[in-house]
Amino acid sequence: FSWLLSGITLAAKIIQSKVQRAGLNDILGSIDQRNVQGETQQKLDVLANQALLQCLGRRGNVGVMASEENEEPVVVHQDRCHGKYVVVFDPLDGSSNIDVNVSVGTIFAIHRKISAGRHGALEDVLQPGNRLAAAGYIVYGSSTMMVYSAGLGVHGFTLDPGVGEFLLSHENIRIPDEPRYYSANHGNERDWTEGIRRFTRWLQGLEGDAAPTLSHRYVGSMVADFHRNLLRGGVFYYPGDQREANKPYGKMRLMFEAQALGFLASQAGGYASDGIGDILELQPHTLHQRVPLFIGNRDLVEQAEAFIREYDQEWIDAYLPFRRGAVATV
Repeated sequence: FSWLLSGITLAAKIIQSKVQRAGLNDILGSIDQRNVQGETQQKLDVLANQALLQCLGRRGNVGVMASEENEEPVVVHQDRCHGKYVVVFDPLDGSSNIDVNVSVGTIFAIHRKISAGRHGALEDVLQPGNRLAAAGYIVYGSSTMMVYSAGLGVHGFTLDPGVGEFLLSHENIRIPDEPRYYSANHGNERDWTEGIRRFTRWLQGLEGDAAPTLSHRYVGSMVADFHRNLLRGGVFYYPGDQREANKPYGKMRLMFEAQALGFLASQAGGYASDGIGDILELQPHTLHQRVPLFIGNRDLVEQAEAFIREYDQEWIDAYLPFRRGAVATV
């Protein structure tokens, strides 16, 4: 397992070096192609994806890899022991922010292989988050920091450029009991359901009793928003909306974003939900499945669920078929 993590940290150092020199090299901007999500790929998306695939593919104990940038999982055939680990990752979360020098990150989740076959199968990847062996992220900002958990608390390691190693800097991270921030894209507010609007007003101290009166902070790189709230307390949410009746499931990727960060939140005393229940209990149905996401202090996320139950029954009815896998998200 340590050998596997060393592959992730090696890839992180490669990505960090590219990010820091982005303005000096010809790696800013997009390339003329889209990923499986239909999004325009940034040059650094491709470089980060290649770094992770190459570093992890040569570890010897990785049987399957799945990336947000690839349509299908990558099976590692050259593995001598047929690989007992499955690694799922978002190579560069928030990569469109690179051009304006805003923090970005890498998100990863590690499952144990469960299929009986010689090589990995899709079932090895499509496991619920409560089966994770480990998960974490690397945030590339004023410093480069890796935050991860293997089920025994959350720990942060900061890259010391002088020695080229990640050193323990934040031991046993816990989300503060007193939250300070909420993180949401108010540009989408016109498409929010009534429950989400009321939840937002409650966070601002304008709705109901015992309102927390939080400050709003939103970067647009989920890793950066989550990292701040992990250390300072708060909630990040990207709900489903009413913009398209046939797409009530929001934007977040269950496998590449929600599972890993939900695992970290739970290990740090917090909670992650899709607005109906625990994100870690969701059974994935497709590799690129999307879900609404509320993550942070448990009491704040549970309050979001309460507002949704009270005001958003129409949205719940529209979303449940996607949650159960009766209809696939795209």
